Amino acid sequence: MAEPAGEAAPQADGVSEEAAARPRGFRLLGEDKSVHQALGGGKAADVLLWKDKKISAAVIGGATVLWVLFEVVDYHFLTLISHVLIGVLAILFLWSKATIFIKKSPPNIPEVKISEDLAVNVALALRTDINQALHLLREISLGHDLMKFLGVIVALWILSEIGSLCDFLTLFYVAVLMLHTVPIFYHKYQDKVDHFAGKAHVELSRQYSVLDAKVLSKIPRGPAKDKKQN
Repeated sequence: MAEPAGEAAPQADGVSEEAAARPRGFRLLGEDKSVHQALGGGKAADVLLWKDKKISAAVIGGATVLWVLFEVVDYHFLTLISHVLIGVLAILFLWSKATIFIKKSPPNIPEVKISEDLAVNVALALRTDINQALHLLREISLGHDLMKFLGVIVALWILSEIGSLCDFLTLFYVAVLMLHTVPIFYHKYQDKVDHFAGKAHVELSRQYSVLDAKVLSKIPRGPAKDKKQN
């Protein structure tokens, strides 16, 4: 007689239960990566996926207020910052002076400092990203990767077209809205989106194979990179 099935084996490290429960097939994020993991996990991913609804709503509300002030009301950035600082400093100054007459303790204003560790970590993160971007530009300039060259050219052209339609602030506001809507939409309808993305991936791969055979393979490329010696 067959033995009754025991408990399911625990998931491997880094594999979420949500990802393991999905059927196999083409996945935009990979087989074993959830949307939360793709967004880096932690607090930022919770906000983008609306797991902390108050903070997510506050971010959207704040971005909307700033966009309305600068684009609709035609407020200027320096004017806004100056007026806000004038109001805050005036309120705190008067509050501190008033406590002398009403015999209450002055407001407790915490001392804010940027720690050395935080500054170093930010600098290291920026250094890594900048070096990766410079390496990519060098590889493209030397003609080592035609696909990267075409991808960057198309991305820059799309960016230039978007820039001609709206200013930077509007683009930033749209990006904030998309970051708070696209991930949660994909998280909710992941199987359907992956299904259509898989079909598109197959068709694009087929078209690229034809283009590579007829055009790309005939374009001369830069010298191959020397392999590192062990």
